[in-house]
Amino acid sequence: MASMSEPANSTVSIYISEEWSEAADSIIACDSVTSPPPVAFICGAKNSGKTTFSRHLLNVLLQRYPKVAYLDTDVGQPEFTTPGFLSLTVVDKQTPDLAIPCLKTPDRCLFFGDVSSKRDPSTYLKYIFTLCDYYRKEYCMFEKSGSPDRTELPLVVNTPGWVKGIGYEILVDMLKYISPTHVVKINISAESKNLPSGAFWLDGDYDGMVSIMEIKSAHRDSFNRSVLVQKDARLLRDLRIMAYFRQCFPSCQPITTIKELAYALASHSPYEVPLSSIKIRHLHCQVPSTETFYSLNATIVGLAVSSEESEGFPWCVGLGIVRGIDTFNGLLYVITPVPQRILEKVDLLLQGFIQIPTCLLQVKGCRSPYLSSTVLPTS
Repeated sequence: MASMSEPANSTVSIYISEEWSEAADSIIACDSVTSPPPVAFICGAKNSGKTTFSRHLLNVLLQRYPKVAYLDTDVGQPEFTTPGFLSLTVVDKQTPDLAIPCLKTPDRCLFFGDVSSKRDPSTYLKYIFTLCDYYRKEYCMFEKSGSPDRTELPLVVNTPGWVKGIGYEILVDMLKYISPTHVVKINISAESKNLPSGAFWLDGDYDGMVSIMEIKSAHRDSFNRSVLVQKDARLLRDLRIMAYFRQCFPSCQPITTIKELAYALASHSPYEVPLSSIKIRHLHCQVPSTETFYSLNATIVGLAVSSEESEGFPWCVGLGIVRGIDTFNGLLYVITPVPQRILEKVDLLLQGFIQIPTCLLQVKGCRSPYLSSTVLPTS
């Protein structure tokens, strides 16, 4: 019976090389009393170890700072959220096992609604800039009272592995806007897949204001070649989504398999949301008004608060499964782990391309539990 546990990234145990340790240690070597906390930008080719290094760096930074901010720009395989989100998370506890990702509630997040920036690079960058601005506003200031205690937090920026073509251009724009104090480039043995050496994102001469570190991928074979960890990206995304909706139930409830979760969600009482109280926004596509409810039914949506926004982008508070839509009574049924006190603020549903895992729709013995028979024609 299939388990919901996320598979290990590889059969190779997590190994932090001396080079990786030295790179992380050098990032915290600055004097935290006279210098601002570091802003570390981690980049490199796909599957080079960016996420693992970022987790290690978080642990190292937490040895000096009580909290560390983490800006996640990988919408396909985010660190602390489900796929489709760009987020800023404040972390205050070390990760004991670098091989196991975990869900956390972000300080702020935006629902991009896709697992790649390819569909809309412009909006993707605007979301990142918005989160960066929020970090600067909230965590890059001295206490106004003059207290020596800082409100400033170090920042770790994790990036996707798309480093060629438009992906490279996006990375350059991110670097220019974020202006990190440290850039860690993780190289693999296939040199053609690596980023250019040096400060490749700067137009003029390099002034030395940013520390650039180039390190090798940690996993290497006897010939010193990079051993790229092969990941089933779709499976990892589905497992992360299932782990998120597992939070709809108490941790003590015995739900350990995909089948058990599917049946639990199928029988779970949804929230009733009046259609008159919400707006619906489709991301990356246009849907005729007559098809709005049909397109929304049996989908995953971002739950957003339109009154809480930055630069015109509404902050998102979580995900929901549209269980069914009753157009006759004007009700929409939503399953979500978001607490009711927060859900009451939600007035905007964002529909993108994040799909319900197929295995959750295949509940034996009944029609798909997410295609409600109460859905009526809108015309």
